[in-house]
Amino acid sequence: MLDEIRVDDAVFDLRPDFAVLAMTAHGLTNGPTDDRSRAWLAAASACEPQPEKIDAWKDAYRGFGAKPQRTRPSVDALTRRMPLPEINLVVDAYNTVSVRHALPIGGEDLDRYDGPARLVRAAGDEASEEALGTPEPGEVIWRDDTGVTCRRWNWRQVARTRLTEETVNALFLLERLEPMTLEELKEAGEELADLLTRLSPDVRIATRVIASGK
Repeated sequence: MLDEIRVDDAVFDLRPDFAVLAMTAHGLTNGPTDDRSRAWLAAASACEPQPEKIDAWKDAYRGFGAKPQRTRPSVDALTRRMPLPEINLVVDAYNTVSVRHALPIGGEDLDRYDGPARLVRAAGDEASEEALGTPEPGEVIWRDDTGVTCRRWNWRQVARTRLTEETVNALFLLERLEPMTLEELKEAGEELADLLTRLSPDVRIATRVIASGK
């Protein structure tokens, strides 16, 4: 699965500084928020804001014609929801890392995915859920063989691949723009892997970084 994930050259043309750390986690045990994940969320909520990282994502949105005040990058929307919401153990874990690093992170249920994930600029005719609407031509989207999985880079995910308390196998997409370094991106991946391992000691985790020219 990891080897098949790809980012279109058109996305790198738009933002050569883009990189994504893709992580698969097999054998998760998810469940409702508990004292462990509640403490993670509380600690992340107390972190200092990092507006320069969020501003980079706003610029990226403007680059393909989106208005970031109307459809906010996921990390911008998340950091405006303090204290952080309680969702479920696995989502709490990646939201914690997202806010700590001002880093957009998507979580997908691998068992509901159809083919490999790829980040592309939309043609405008991709199948999408009614609640999200059809992507506009040139919009940056994540998709699989069925259709859109996340609109406007990381704005909003479809319900089809959402992580639930029944999720066992997951794909996480940690998305970086400068000024975040590749080293910090990898550190964030290690932090997420650590939290997932605390939740599910037998989880099997693999990662791959995809960047321009690599």
